[in-house]
Amino acid sequence: MSGSTEWTPSLWMETFDELVNDDNELDYGDQWTLNFNYSQTDKVTKEERKRGWKVYTHCAYGHFECESCNKTWSSARVVVLFRYRLRGDRGTVIMRPFGQACRQCQDDEFYLPGFSKEDVEKAFLRLIRKIRKNCYRDDEDSDNDGSSSSSTKVYTKPHEASLCQACIMGICCQDDD
Repeated sequence: MSGSTEWTPSLWMETFDELVNDDNELDYGDQWTLNFNYSQTDKVTKEERKRGWKVYTHCAYGHFECESCNKTWSSARVVVLFRYRLRGDRGTVIMRPFGQACRQCQDDEFYLPGFSKEDVEKAFLRLIRKIRKNCYRDDEDSDNDGSSSSSTKVYTKPHEASLCQACIMGICCQDDD
């Protein structure tokens, strides 16, 4: 396995910081921050929309480990939800990874995924394209949007909706069967 099975927020924070500050992927002079909220949904209220919030749902390749039986598995359908907005010169990204339950234990526990650095970068580069398009009216969204995902798509065993937290919430990326 190329990625850890452990959920590592610091990997996401460091990669975000590298892409936004060191590599200047959002070089518009604004300050962007990343936070986590493990209860957010993909629903944006009218009030939130007025305050500029937008949602982007990303489907990533992740790795899991059951804390009860130590079984490990990978999934090409791990949902990562991003909320983002730009107000004045401050941009905010709030993210939530969705978990999966262990098929063996069936204990209704959702375990958060681990990711490789490469998969974290891919997720952020897609998010940054959405931010450029929706916050800065940059039309460069077409570069590989969609085409690269189909060429690098990794298929694993059939997706089990009953074990997927995002499926249960109705926001899974399982539409490519």
